[in-house]
Amino acid sequence: MQPVLEIYPADGFGFWPVADVKSFGYLALDGELTAAEAGAAVMSIAKCNDIEPEHGDRPPRPVDPLGSFLHGLLTFDDLFAAGGMRVTDSSEGITFLPGCCSGLEDWRDWRKALDGDGHVECGHDPDPLVEVRGDTVRLTVDAERCDSPVIELPVTELRRLTDEAERDLAGFLAVASSWVSEHLPDHRAPVTAALARALDIPAPAGPGEPWGRRSSTPTPPSPRSRR
Repeated sequence: MQPVLEIYPADGFGFWPVADVKSFGYLALDGELTAAEAGAAVMSIAKCNDIEPEHGDRPPRPVDPLGSFLHGLLTFDDLFAAGGMRVTDSSEGITFLPGCCSGLEDWRDWRKALDGDGHVECGHDPDPLVEVRGDTVRLTVDAERCDSPVIELPVTELRRLTDEAERDLAGFLAVASSWVSEHLPDHRAPVTAALARALDIPAPAGPGEPWGRRSSTPTPPSPRSRR
């Protein structure tokens, strides 16, 4: 189980370096992202919220281009981060993906479902469906298909995987905080706070390790049948 962010096109984008990630593909968020991948993630979250103010509900856009681009990220109360949770059963070759209009800011719905709410909003087109049935969770890749692939796993395992996904989000936020300190030093505090709100994760106490101290070759995770 991995928290994944939908990456927006970077054509013509020049405020900071971004990784060459397939447009509208998914980038898994964790504490091992490179600087360019972190830049692509911050760009995409900012683009998700780059919407014109209406009816005086937010301050007008700043005149400077960077301030204008960050305006939605810094002024919206409720932020959107296109993406969700990706669950892969490698033993069966099945991947459960978020659909259109799904947002990472709602990732805690997985916990609520396990605790009795029973519903997770995962978007549409395709229509992924999460069902808690007693001690089992059933993940249907596309509920509109009668022959849709399905992943079934115990509630206890999905709870463990959700805890790991939360740690991945916290790791990403620490990396993003360091990235913001280097690339957007004049906006460090508000941008870091906005990213934390967009992902529903507590903001780190301070910037993490400088990029030069991070390992260039991350230790690969141990193999799992599901992640």
